[in-house]
Amino acid sequence: MPPERLQKIISQWGIASRREAEKMILAGRVRLNGTIAHLGQKAHADIDSIEVDGTIVKPTNRPKRLYILLNKPAGTVSTCRDPQNRPTVLDILPPELRKGQGLRPVGRLDANSTGALLLTNDGAIAFSLTHPRHHIAKTYQVWVEGHPPESVLQAWRKGIILLGKKTLPAQVQVLGQNPTQTHLEIILTEGRNRQIRRIADRLGYPVVHLHRTAIGNIYLQRPGQHLSPSSYRFLEDFEISFLQDQVNLTSIRVPADIKEQRV
Repeated sequence: MPPERLQKIISQWGIASRREAEKMILAGRVRLNGTIAHLGQKAHADIDSIEVDGTIVKPTNRPKRLYILLNKPAGTVSTCRDPQNRPTVLDILPPELRKGQGLRPVGRLDANSTGALLLTNDGAIAFSLTHPRHHIAKTYQVWVEGHPPESVLQAWRKGIILLGKKTLPAQVQVLGQNPTQTHLEIILTEGRNRQIRRIADRLGYPVVHLHRTAIGNIYLQRPGQHLSPSSYRFLEDFEISFLQDQVNLTSIRVPADIKEQRV
């Protein structure tokens, strides 16, 4: 096995995210073979001695790869920690998954949005799912104010200019209406920051509620199985295979930081 960057090893062992690991290295909290490490160093996890805060990290401590689908409730933020002390998606998990496993949310849903959110400690898969080069379909149930006419929906389907760049074509279908709102199903193949909400505002039909129901072929609801809000499940083998296929499509280097997106 080739050597890997220290921050990647620390992240894979569930000690910290890559960004947090970089800060630990810069702060002198990490030693490699008895010497204070510096950013950019590489190591063989099964040969070299790596210490974090004076504790030697052993390869046997590396957590098992985990892949979890969570039904995020409203009011919960899609981060591991929150400076405002709001509940995070990790708070939903039991203690044995919450600490020491290196789980991180893949991408984001904003605090008021609900639905399907993946968590994993597999950095390569997390990167593949969030990199803009890959267009993994995500399905949303969206309730907007008012009743947008077909001309507005068609404009949404073709793409809208946001911050100087046109959004990719989207599937937009009316599922129902009541006197004040319209229920839409929207399928996106990109995940720009608060994309659906910003487009809806631009078109004059603000979002009332946004709920993500699927990421690729990974669905919140399946025949005979209902994943209620604040519940989670481990992915099935075929779902993990779908995620691994995304890694195989990646032909670019995985950077140290995995950029997060929110819709």
